Amino acid sequence: MAINLEKGQRQSIDAPKFTVGLGWDSNSSSTGEGFDLDASVFLVGANGKLPSDNHFVYYNNLKSPDQAVVHTGDNLTGDGDGDDEKIQIDLSKIAPEVSEISFVVTIHHADTKRQNFGQIRNSFIRILDQSNVELVKYELDEDFSIETAVEFGRIYKRNDEWKFEAVGVGMKGGLQDYINKYN
Repeated sequence: MAINLEKGQRQSIDAPKFTVGLGWDSNSSSTGEGFDLDASVFLVGANGKLPSDNHFVYYNNLKSPDQAVVHTGDNLTGDGDGDDEKIQIDLSKIAPEVSEISFVVTIHHADTKRQNFGQIRNSFIRILDQSNVELVKYELDEDFSIETAVEFGRIYKRNDEWKFEAVGVGMKGGLQDYINKYN
C-alpha cells in the first residue's frame, strides 16, 4: 500500500530500481493556449551544485552520465490519466559525487503564454517499484498562483540511506531559476 506524504515529509526508499512518475492536469480556465509541462531532474553533489551540465536530465538530455537516471521522454500535452512524464532511477549506478536528485516541473514558454501553476491541478509525484506498485505519493495541494516552476520532490542520501522528501516549492522565474540554483 502506498504511503501518501504531506509537504516536507520524508520516506526511506528501499528499492534500488524504481520509476518516478509525475502527473498534472490543466484547468479549463486556461489562457487559450495549450499547456506543455516538462519534468527536469537535477543530480547534485554535497555542495548542492551540478557536477557537470550533463547531470541536468530533461527532454534534450535523457540520461545522466552514469546512466542511473533515464527520462522516458517529453509529453507535450499532459492529456489523460496517470503519469505524464516518467523518470527511471537505478540507485546502484549513481556516481559517488551525486548525493541528491531533485525533480522539477516547469511550464514551457510560461511567460509568452501567460501561464502559471495556479492554472494546473491534480499535480503529483510518486514512486513505483519494478512491478509498477506505488510505494510513495505526494499530491501537491497548494495554489502556486505566480510560480512557473515547482520542485515536486527530491531523493537524497544521508548516512548511506536514500530518502524521498515531498518538497512542493515553486519559483517565479521558471526553469532558469533552478538552473541558476544548481549551477
